[in-house]
Amino acid sequence: MQGPQIHPLGDSALLCSLPAPATLPQQQRIWALAELAGGWDEVGEVVPGMNNLTLITKRPVADLDTLSQRITQVWPKLNGVLAEGRIVEIPVVYGGAGGPDLEAVARHTQLSTDEVIRRHSAGDYVVYFIGFMPGFAYMGGLEAALATPRHTTPRVSIPAGSVGIGGEQTGIYPMASPGGWQLLGRTSLPLFDPAQQPPTLLRPGDRVRFTVERVEP
Repeated sequence: MQGPQIHPLGDSALLCSLPAPATLPQQQRIWALAELAGGWDEVGEVVPGMNNLTLITKRPVADLDTLSQRITQVWPKLNGVLAEGRIVEIPVVYGGAGGPDLEAVARHTQLSTDEVIRRHSAGDYVVYFIGFMPGFAYMGGLEAALATPRHTTPRVSIPAGSVGIGGEQTGIYPMASPGGWQLLGRTSLPLFDPAQQPPTLLRPGDRVRFTVERVEP
């Protein structure tokens, strides 16, 4: 696997990025590097992204070349094999007011609404990274037949817990926010609670399974 391109972000961070497309093996290497680099003395924070990792140093560094070289040296030794992520089941009420785009997804995919629900809830999803907002998990593993483009004009407000499809990914809105994903349903499970530690329910590497709580017309 090709090594990451490494770019400085000012004098206190490095961005390590891999070429597209994002795949589970590439994400696993990113997670392995994050786990390793998180223990380095000069690194204060690691931020995994989609096909990339940002390392933030504890203090500004005049020369980041040494840290870049260290990343280049350890990369070939990473096998990307980590402990299995947790399995998290997310109950979903599909359709109804919480899933206003279910029929639109069915039309786009040329499937029935029941088949969209069956296929979506049968998937085995992996959390690639948390982004966009606290607790929003970008997941890989959506069946290609369910891929549906985002709305051209995003909604002004989407309720917390909304489960949707955005292109080739599925995800859950952890709090009310604007957004353009196609909404299939809603879960009552809290995805983000700043009073908890950690505050996010899902973490990179977790496996998510959606369960059908019920289907509303």
